[in-house]
Amino acid sequence: MKNIDNPSEKIIIALDGMDKKNVLNLIEEIPEITWVKVGLELFVSEGPDVVSILRDKGKKIFLDLKFHDIPTTVARACYVASQTGAEFISLHTCAGIKALKMANEAAHEGAAKVNLRPPKLLGITVLTSWTRESFASDLLINESIDKRVAHLAEIASKSGLGGCVCSPKEVQSLRKVYPETFELVTPGIRSLGSDINDQSRISDASEAIKMGASKLVIGRAITQSNDPANMFKSFCDKVII
Repeated sequence: MKNIDNPSEKIIIALDGMDKKNVLNLIEEIPEITWVKVGLELFVSEGPDVVSILRDKGKKIFLDLKFHDIPTTVARACYVASQTGAEFISLHTCAGIKALKMANEAAHEGAAKVNLRPPKLLGITVLTSWTRESFASDLLINESIDKRVAHLAEIASKSGLGGCVCSPKEVQSLRKVYPETFELVTPGIRSLGSDINDQSRISDASEAIKMGASKLVIGRAITQSNDPANMFKSFCDKVII
């Protein structure tokens, strides 16, 4: 694997559990941050303006709203979301091929309307909180998570999406199938020995990069650290291969 010239490009800071003031303080404390993830909690509490503020600060945005609805609704949501200037937008792959194709087309149209580069849509495969046991008991799905992730990644690719979101546990097998241009974004990144919180399928940062992850989503391990700047640097050091 090639050496990484700018390791901060590999790390997306999840701004979950933060308000606008916290976010701005973090950006000021760690100006080296390149990517941030605006998820449901921050987007609902602060609105689309928070995306504009972060873009004005020169940050790249992963708008992680995980759209999942009927095709027309998903497409309309992506049409509007693409006009925020976000580089990545997430939607659930299990919305189906029709919804994904319509969403991708709508995202390109929405971005073109405001003279922006179209975002890459990322298909959520299986959330990192799911285990094989909960998959079977809650959803009555007896298929392995690995097999389900592979199938949903294939749907994302066939629908023209720019990549997918998967846990570090599936990224190696997917990278054997898909080129580096197909983004494999992996949450569930922890320092070895740290609290896993509500995620189950996790990995260390350096391991995930070696297995082929495009970018790592890291939140509380940095944002709730006693020294976020030092912790961010530590993760940057881990993705240099």
